[in-house]
Amino acid sequence: MKRYVIFVAALVTLALAGLVTASLVKSQPPHEIYRSTESALLFLDKVERDTFNFFWDTTPPNTGLAPDRTPSSDVSSIAAIGFALTAYLTGIERGYVRRDEAAARILTTLTTLWQLPQGPAANGVAGNHGLFYHFLDGHTGLRANQSEVSTIDTALLMAGVLACRQYFDRDDAADQAIRDLADRLYRRVDWTWAYSRRRRPLLSMGWTPESGFLDADWNGYNEAMILYILAMGSPTHAISPSAWDDWTRTYRWASRHGRAHVTFGPLFGHQYSHVWIDFRGIQDRFMRSKNSDYFANSVEATYANRAYCIANPDGWKGYGGLLWGLTASDGPLGPFARAADIGTGQALPQRLPQQAGAAAASALTTAALAKSAATPFHAYWARGSGPNGPADDDGTIAPAAAGGSVPFAPEIAIPTLMNFVNLFGDRVYGKYGFKDAFNLSFPAKGGWFDYQYVAIDQGPILLMIENYRTGFVWDLMRENPYIVAGLKNAGFSGGWLAPKNAN
Repeated sequence: MKRYVIFVAALVTLALAGLVTASLVKSQPPHEIYRSTESALLFLDKVERDTFNFFWDTTPPNTGLAPDRTPSSDVSSIAAIGFALTAYLTGIERGYVRRDEAAARILTTLTTLWQLPQGPAANGVAGNHGLFYHFLDGHTGLRANQSEVSTIDTALLMAGVLACRQYFDRDDAADQAIRDLADRLYRRVDWTWAYSRRRRPLLSMGWTPESGFLDADWNGYNEAMILYILAMGSPTHAISPSAWDDWTRTYRWASRHGRAHVTFGPLFGHQYSHVWIDFRGIQDRFMRSKNSDYFANSVEATYANRAYCIANPDGWKGYGGLLWGLTASDGPLGPFARAADIGTGQALPQRLPQQAGAAAASALTTAALAKSAATPFHAYWARGSGPNGPADDDGTIAPAAAGGSVPFAPEIAIPTLMNFVNLFGDRVYGKYGFKDAFNLSFPAKGGWFDYQYVAIDQGPILLMIENYRTGFVWDLMRENPYIVAGLKNAGFSGGWLAPKNAN
């Protein structure tokens, strides 16, 4: 492993030498043309290959149910499966796996999903009304962790399913079987069943057999664009097109750190839908009113997230122009923070109460901090920048924040990713690419570094880098009739949605 990381670090050092300049540390205009150096492209090659291997190596080949994370988990996340299915297609294009190998894995996955039982029971099923539980047992495929039937996670799964439907377009038996299963899985989802019980035609966030539909629904700008578009594009169970305007009426347009955009603090909300949909140049009614589009909106959000970290209102250790990135991720506390990752602290983070004392700080463990009401630290948490100051921030940086934003702002995202490896080596980068998160302010020697790889962060890193480099997933999904129908029902027009013969 040491030799492996030394190789990656050598690539990074070369890339940084030719790429990171004083001009890159400053905020550049989002529209400025950026071209990666050869050494930076070698680095991206390495990141894509290693991150692909996360999905390929850790997914049980007999079920195809990709794990939520690795190591230490036998639980599959249905969103992880959606990212994995799309990752396999990228692997074919990049030559990481043969087309027939990937087709066999995908066919196994789709067959498993189709055959898993559905229904209203609390146990022994994988979902209800065509939607799936958020977490499934990785071996049996049945409900795990008392999780909810999740609308957004089902949408992320179906995005990957439809990507496979679109990619496998040959007349041979395997391709036809993949297309057929993908079509049946998507058409089976009854999106109308999931209407919000408070604000129809908005969609509920989920349902459990114990309590019925959750009180929360999908409103305000966030990752649910893909959910509403897929739900409006369904040929069998489409929700009302009015849901889109009802949803956009709950947006908040504001200026965060000098960047005016539809706001949502954690960067994953500005990334997930963009993995599959190319929002460049297409507009709905809301974005036409702002003379913008959702791609440009994510550019602004990326720069605002970085600007917040540069301002660093809470004084977290390490934040800066090449050390930034707030999104949903693991944190220093919780079940996946091991005592071995803590070490012995020598100093307190700025926000830890001073009365604790340095001696007490050196004895703190994850368990002790978890029990302390005074700790500013969290486990898995959606971290994000606030409008003008302190926000949902505990000093934890996630590489997926920059990795998933590579198409939006490559001039700051790529140097940041390279800087992580250059500074921290195998503490932040390993066999499967970037580990999930780190926190330099945590009271431990050298801070806290995660040892886990989390699928819903790995997916955007791989797929958004590929979109930046080739536009592969975007180009593929432009031809999907359900995506196109959903966008048009939501009122999108212009750009690549315009009629082919339009001037």
